[in-house]
Amino acid sequence: MLVAWGAFELRLENPVVDLRVAARPTVLMTNLASVALGFAFFSSAVLFPQILELPTSSGVGLGMSLLSMGLILAPAGLVQIAMAPVAARMNNTVGGRTTLVTSAIIISLSYSLALLAATEIWQIMLANAFIGAGIGIGFASMPMLIMGAVDANETGAANGLNSLMRSLGTGSSAAVMGAILAASSAGSSAPTAGGFQLGFSVALGAAVVAGILALCIPKPRPIQAVAVELSAGNSSLASEKA
Repeated sequence: MLVAWGAFELRLENPVVDLRVAARPTVLMTNLASVALGFAFFSSAVLFPQILELPTSSGVGLGMSLLSMGLILAPAGLVQIAMAPVAARMNNTVGGRTTLVTSAIIISLSYSLALLAATEIWQIMLANAFIGAGIGIGFASMPMLIMGAVDANETGAANGLNSLMRSLGTGSSAAVMGAILAASSAGSSAPTAGGFQLGFSVALGAAVVAGILALCIPKPRPIQAVAVELSAGNSSLASEKA
């Protein structure tokens, strides 16, 4: 179905998703990094609630209620909102590429912390808050990278595709983490500590992959170079008209 859809879109004069635009290095690398970052982000939404809510008799759970779990994880959302102005400044100063790499580093460090210690409420709250900070920065950089690489009339479709790539990452994360926890609980009533460790390791790997893909995003050309090219093009056009 995907191949058939791609062939169909390539034949249209005005496709809903211009795959030629999606194949541009900046757009392609940003979308691939979006899949990996979305995977790393949603892994925390599967793993941390399980640890907090599983009964203490399981050996890994903290026996929290649904309401208590929600209150413990809520600060991550607040941190994500608070990072919006920080992300805007970073995009304006160091650029979207560096901002996205920074996001992947923060999330990688968060999962490293979870691997070392995720047995106390404050540890989970801290690691989850850092993940929220990383996501707040990373998700703000992606539209900037996309819009800087496409024409003005292509921004809607290109950003829509990028949102789809993020959803692909979060959806696959839920499936993979669910499979890992289910496999680790075979023969017992709850997932084991080893299952959670494997889940954190996979999420850490996804964050590292996102950082590597972000590093592969081409650096934007200096504004001065673009101005020189435009000036040269205008001069050439003027000469042809003359």
